[in-house]
Amino acid sequence: MKKLNIYFTAGVPEPESTPEIMKLIQEAGADMMEIGMPYSDPVADGPVIQKAHELALNNGMTIETLFSQLKTVKQEINIPVILMGYINPVLSFGFENFCRECSESGVSGLIIPDLPPLEFEKNYQKVLKQYNLNFTFLVTPETSTERIQYLDSLSSGFLYAVSSSSTTGKENVVLKNEEYLNRLASLPLKNPVMIGFGIKSKQDFENVTEKADGGIIGTAFVNILLQNKDWRKNAIDFINSVKD
Repeated sequence: MKKLNIYFTAGVPEPESTPEIMKLIQEAGADMMEIGMPYSDPVADGPVIQKAHELALNNGMTIETLFSQLKTVKQEINIPVILMGYINPVLSFGFENFCRECSESGVSGLIIPDLPPLEFEKNYQKVLKQYNLNFTFLVTPETSTERIQYLDSLSSGFLYAVSSSSTTGKENVVLKNEEYLNRLASLPLKNPVMIGFGIKSKQDFENVTEKADGGIIGTAFVNILLQNKDWRKNAIDFINSVKD
């Protein structure tokens, strides 16, 4: 069974929406969820998720608030919860303190795209292991085979294969990049490969998961939260449409 990972930004559309969205994602049949920690300069993200970060910050969402919300639903969420964000706010919070809070809040792993692998190995890997947290690195079509294997060796949980080197939410012909998907599938990787960026429909999900272990949907889901007053029903319908 191919795994579906749904991303959304904490604190959107309302400051207190996060626990409800977490339960909705689980009940609708997703296999894991990725929660974005709002940041003022989300460089890897396209306009939709940038807008979500801005709204979340305006709503007063902070890392502290997020952890307190996660703890309220910790006993109800049975699928993996991954936090995704940028290194500066995590360092401001205190890295070990952050990992401790993750462990106490039911978080199973982290994705921090701007944390360099060498720095990860030198300064952070031991702390993550101490708190039993997975860490996922990203690879792109331009990443060399040698580096893919290196990043896979550092990762745990899964390897995040970006469908292109653009920001999130772009229309991607790369979803059909057979050479890239074949190369990933042929490598003796220790982690499952999840494809992200540009997946907007069941057809996209099926295309990428022919050669990968799962897909990550972010922009299309966040768009529902941002644009529609009836977001609850539409969010459930969207996840069902991809999984059915």
